[in-house]
Amino acid sequence: MSEYTAQVAWQRDPLEAFTDNRYSRRHELRFDGGAVVPGSSSPSVVPLPLSDASAVDPEELFVASLASCHMLWFLSLAARRGWRIDRYDDEASGTLARNAAGRQAMTCVVLRPRVRCIGECQPTAAELQALHDEAHEACFIANSVTTEVRCEPRP
Repeated sequence: MSEYTAQVAWQRDPLEAFTDNRYSRRHELRFDGGAVVPGSSSPSVVPLPLSDASAVDPEELFVASLASCHMLWFLSLAARRGWRIDRYDDEASGTLARNAAGRQAMTCVVLRPRVRCIGECQPTAAELQALHDEAHEACFIANSVTTEVRCEPRP
């Protein structure tokens, strides 16, 4: 069993009343390896200027977490097969909508990876899809959520 931590730090601007619900949602996300990432609510959830469009919002982090976990598993499995992956890019997206219970939720995440292999072993589209399916089954994050997570590789 492993434990992973993240710190979320927010502080009220002394000039903001807070109780009027007009306060900055900007905060910091601090990770155990030392990375600090600016965070905020999404401007589509809390309008500007109370949000910070240049910061990462929780919905983006959710999509990025799924995409990153999938990619890491895919690369590991490909290496075990002797495939030489030269590049992996993903244009992942997530949908925030009402779920079956009528609550706002990330209802779907679509991964759109593009993989470039080099060397003698050039997997077919079917072999790449099978490896994406295997990576999806192994992904810790995908196994942790009830959100539908689909993978749609790009050519």
